[in-house]
Amino acid sequence: MTTNHLVLSGSILRSRQFDSPAGIVHRVITLEHKSQRFEAELLRNVYCQIQVVLSGERFNSVADNLKVGVEIEASGFINLQQSRNGQTRLVLHAENVELKN
Repeated sequence: MTTNHLVLSGSILRSRQFDSPAGIVHRVITLEHKSQRFEAELLRNVYCQIQVVLSGERFNSVADNLKVGVEIEASGFINLQQSRNGQTRLVLHAENVELKN
């Protein structure tokens, strides 16, 4: 069995919503993560940005709160996404999103 599960917290940099041709609502947010971690006994600054895709009606209850600057924790699986111009990037497909205080 293979494992593909990621949990990441941070603040929302961008947010947009669209409907797929099949009528499924998708919200795409850019999540900015900043933290410090120890690696090889040294403190390291960690920074990343990743797109998080929230698909379907199950996210309707939090959708109105997903605005720029809001802190969230997102968990789900990562997948490679290819844009129309052929560039690829890792995207987090959310299975759960929690607002952080």
